[in-house]
Amino acid sequence: MQHFYPLYLANKAHEGTDEALEVVNKYNQETVAEVARADAELLEQAIEAGVKAIPAMQALKPYQKQRILLDCVAKFNERFDEFTEALIAEGGKPEGAAKAEVKRLIATFQFAADAVTTMPEGEVIPLDVTEASAGYRGFSKRVPIGLCSFISPFNFPLNLVAHKIAPAIAAGCPFILKPASYTPIGALLIADVLAETDLPEGAFSILPMSSKVADKLVTDERIKLLSFTGSDKVGWDMKARAGKKKVVLELGGNAAVMIEPDADLETALPRVITGGYSQAGQVCISVQRVLIHKDIYSKVKDKLVALAQEVKAGDPSNADVVIGPMIDKGELERIEQWIQEAVQEGAKLLCGGKADGLVMNATILENVSHESKLYKDEAFGPVMILEAYDDFDKGIELANDSRFGLQVGVYSSSINKAMQAWDRIEAGGVIINDVPTFRVDNMPYGGVKDSGFGREGVKYAIEDMTEVRLMVVKD
Repeated sequence: MQHFYPLYLANKAHEGTDEALEVVNKYNQETVAEVARADAELLEQAIEAGVKAIPAMQALKPYQKQRILLDCVAKFNERFDEFTEALIAEGGKPEGAAKAEVKRLIATFQFAADAVTTMPEGEVIPLDVTEASAGYRGFSKRVPIGLCSFISPFNFPLNLVAHKIAPAIAAGCPFILKPASYTPIGALLIADVLAETDLPEGAFSILPMSSKVADKLVTDERIKLLSFTGSDKVGWDMKARAGKKKVVLELGGNAAVMIEPDADLETALPRVITGGYSQAGQVCISVQRVLIHKDIYSKVKDKLVALAQEVKAGDPSNADVVIGPMIDKGELERIEQWIQEAVQEGAKLLCGGKADGLVMNATILENVSHESKLYKDEAFGPVMILEAYDDFDKGIELANDSRFGLQVGVYSSSINKAMQAWDRIEAGGVIINDVPTFRVDNMPYGGVKDSGFGREGVKYAIEDMTEVRLMVVKD
């Protein structure tokens, strides 16, 4: 079969590739593997193969697509430990977080397999709604949009890849994926599994490549959909240059959680800690801004600081570690600089703020200026900001005081406040009585404002990867 996925190599030349990409263990910086990188010629071959695969992918019956997806589920389960080890090494994830992500990879493919046979293909449309259209009936169906290009980030090397390619298979679309250069191994392991299925020749290409080479995934008119997860600056630039293709963007944020006086603090505060520090805070919906009603501010602050100081940071291979390394030295230095700038602008450092190697301890600040980078931009590190508010209306105002709008958490036992929050908070998702970091892989996930455009979640991604075709029949 003609699929393209240069496997990770040990000092081996690979035809059609640029200089090999070195993948390092994010904690000890030792080389894990060398990965072949596609050059412009190989990418062109992949695009041509994907275009040729369109008829065969469109011809797949639902049972065939479901069988392919379920074969993947079975093989992912068989290779569970291998995927886990790859995440720990290339992503710096603690073992518990790595296992959880492998489970989500499996679940996302299972959701896609289920969706193949449960999503409606179309509808009957009553057209005889005026005198002029009497005697006409309409029928619609959804058809695959065509060749898709996907660009995935480093922070969830398996699950965020799964959220692009599993719906593509379910929709019947060939695709080309560029995994993050920091973490390509997981995507290549997925490619290894896909190559053992009955996908048509050329239906997929998974290619580590430079950003320069990958620009064709944005601009080439043979590609009908681009799905990108990453920074807002890069994403909106891609959308501006993408031409006629459909674009789906998931661009992160600086998520807030509101804590009302009637909240169950015994439940809420450990979850806030988890939401802020899991994956070293390198999560698009990591808790960054903790908004606390003034009546409980002092109590909540003291408890959060005490809990944060108990969070273990260090070698992700140790079972009790929660915070592993930042993805690289540059990102660590950036977050350190933002913390220092915030303190110089008047913020108070309550705990953390120090790093050991590439690992930063759980950090909390208060009195952070709204003009500080640490407040208005995406921290993408194990840092939380505490802020008091006077009443519920002011809390919502603060939650909305952001150029981002991905998800917001609200802790309150009042159904009225829950409904108000849902009506008034400017975000793609409002999570009641949990942190904004909550995500289940079948829910519509995405943001507003600078947080993106479109929605992920298997059902919703399949809809994006298909388009409506209408037939009108005159009696």
